[in-house]
Amino acid sequence: MREILAIVFFIAGMVVFLLSVLGIYRLKYVMNRMHAAAMGDTLGLGLIVIGLMMIGQDGFHIAKYVLVILFFWLSSPIASHMIGKVEMLTNKDYDERVHGK
Repeated sequence: MREILAIVFFIAGMVVFLLSVLGIYRLKYVMNRMHAAAMGDTLGLGLIVIGLMMIGQDGFHIAKYVLVILFFWLSSPIASHMIGKVEMLTNKDYDERVHGK
């Protein structure tokens, strides 16, 4: 039963990754692409690592998986913020695109 539930989490994570890749290639604006990438790495990786934790045999491996999720949840918002800030500072049409002026 545990293996079947882990497979469901693996498949859900892969679907999120697939949708994220499609969003990155189909969306035109950098901020929209950034959102698709952030959702993919945070939610997709989280689901896959939860599936790995269900299969894990001992506490040491599960603790490592928890640290992986924690690292990604801490680093992904920082990276997204930096990408958004660079876009805001370097794009000449940013105000027009965001505020509709």
